[in-house]
Amino acid sequence: MQRRDILRLAAAPILGQCPRAMASLARDTRTDIVVIGSGGAGLSAAITAHDLGAKAIVLEKMPITGGNTQIASGGMNAAGTRYQAARGIKDSWQIMYDDTLKGGQNRGIPALVEILARSSAASLDWLVSLGADLTEVSRAGGASVDRSHGPKDGGPVGPEIMKALRAAIAQRRIDVRTNSDVMNVLLRPDGSAGGVLVREPIGHLYQIDAKVVILASGGFASNIAMVKRYRPEYAGFSTTNQPGATGDGIELADELGAQLRDMDQIQIHPTLAAGTNILISEATRGQGAILVNHEAKRFVNEITTRDAASAAVLKQTGKTAFLIFDEALRRKMGLIEGYFHLGFVKQGATPEALAQAINVDGATLAATIAAYNKYRQDKVDPDFGRPDMPRAIDQPNYYSIEIQPGIHYTMGGVLIDEGARAIGRDGRLIEGLYAVGEVTGGVHGANRLGGNSTSETITFGRIAGRAAATHARSRAAAAKA
Repeated sequence: MQRRDILRLAAAPILGQCPRAMASLARDTRTDIVVIGSGGAGLSAAITAHDLGAKAIVLEKMPITGGNTQIASGGMNAAGTRYQAARGIKDSWQIMYDDTLKGGQNRGIPALVEILARSSAASLDWLVSLGADLTEVSRAGGASVDRSHGPKDGGPVGPEIMKALRAAIAQRRIDVRTNSDVMNVLLRPDGSAGGVLVREPIGHLYQIDAKVVILASGGFASNIAMVKRYRPEYAGFSTTNQPGATGDGIELADELGAQLRDMDQIQIHPTLAAGTNILISEATRGQGAILVNHEAKRFVNEITTRDAASAAVLKQTGKTAFLIFDEALRRKMGLIEGYFHLGFVKQGATPEALAQAINVDGATLAATIAAYNKYRQDKVDPDFGRPDMPRAIDQPNYYSIEIQPGIHYTMGGVLIDEGARAIGRDGRLIEGLYAVGEVTGGVHGANRLGGNSTSETITFGRIAGRAAATHARSRAAAAKA
């Protein structure tokens, strides 16, 4: 049954006209703020609002919390951090701003990009204050300097961040409801957002009245029909996203008259394990791995932007390539062990032995690796201009993972202002409606830099939480006047 069909059966989408059916569930049906989505953006908003005295309810349609944040494997971009300073890395919000605009082909909204960059270090510090370990610093594609922060053991950043956010949610006893699918955002007679209609797994519908609604439900990379609507050429591609990333929040906002932006800007990630939907983290390349084709030759700057790297892979024989690394990198990055457990990794005691395992020419692969190691020693890559070569590939064993591009991120969504408030198609704000994270458009432009999404979710989640708490207080004061 489609959302609109359910709504016709339930009631018109006006606050007070929709039955409070099945509110016998002994749950609160009134709150200051409803947050739709429980990834990094949604939980950051809820925690921030709570700490400012607002009552928040978080609704998650999936059985578990976390969204795409839970499976984020790279790092969190932040500029001018104490961890960069400790390593002598010179960075600033201005450099991050410039990198982000350039990486997005100058389609990002400058004011939003500036907020992302200026607030990134503070957002990282906030997560650290909640218990997250983000002390390791490396470089992701499209960055001018090392600014991708993650756990010191080289593990994936997403689970580390979600562990800290979940602990903060539990400590504050914030109401989080899983298996709760929001069918509609309800409007007050004055046109402002005033609550939601929720469906539970057994079909029960009930209404929550709220002073503010925050959309934090993610993008639509797992909705293949929606992807094909905007980019038909991506039919048949795998997606790295968790199954709940189906664009529901974008559709909810669209039904309310929200302005959508950059919906056709869909990012293809260059390194999924071939034949799967499992992402091979960009951090492996940032830490020193290289890419070679079926002719055993490098063909791209491995830490270029994702769109450029993906396009380069798709031009190679078989539209796949091989990620090459050694024992030293394996020891450096804890997350790599998961790829071994999944059976993705081929290995050899020498480059020639590895070449035999992946069916490429041994002499050519050995020469390619030797040339790269010399470029690193000389601190210049004359072939592809890779700016950062953190380590040689010279410690047996040698390893390879065959990779191919796949759908990874949707840059488009709800247009917001600097306060994370949703903007309508008429150019006016939709009162009481906020949007954060991948449900929005305008921050990343035509291409998202690796590490920027995690940073965006925390920064704009906190902005929305603060603004929503203020808005809720003002509505409460107005009601008493």
